[in-house]
Amino acid sequence: MERLWSPWRSKYIGSGVDSKLTACIFCEIFRDVQNDNKNLVLHRAPHNFVVLNLFPYTTGHLLVVPNQHIGDLDQAPKDVTDELMDLAKRSETSLRSVYAPAGFNVGMNLGAAAGAGIAEHIHLHILPRWYGDTNFMTSISETRVLPENLDVTYSKLRAIF
Repeated sequence: MERLWSPWRSKYIGSGVDSKLTACIFCEIFRDVQNDNKNLVLHRAPHNFVVLNLFPYTTGHLLVVPNQHIGDLDQAPKDVTDELMDLAKRSETSLRSVYAPAGFNVGMNLGAAAGAGIAEHIHLHILPRWYGDTNFMTSISETRVLPENLDVTYSKLRAIF
């Protein structure tokens, strides 16, 4: 049996995020406009914001999140979903420019049974992908592999900021 070590994920696992969630983290980030850097908010638009995933599945894992607390996609107004998709396109362009990935995963997990970690507030995941990065490791063996150490990612992004 092979083992893949990802010690940077221990912070997330040890945080008990799923069991301690009492307030909606996305609503808190939306209201905390003075701390966009701390909250990793990349862009705010009239109906949605773009934020880095604090516990990414791959380097550059972004989320597009409605400003409004919405638990079901079919309950989101058209102007919200139109802008959400426009921001997904803009995120793809930005990630391609910085990381030159070979492809992308873009999607939503709607409801806890579908794998949503924060089921009560819809959000769209955008993940850059490279050949040989994780190859469905998450789906098959419940293992996540980042193709780049977080300290390396931090150094790259810190140099830009």
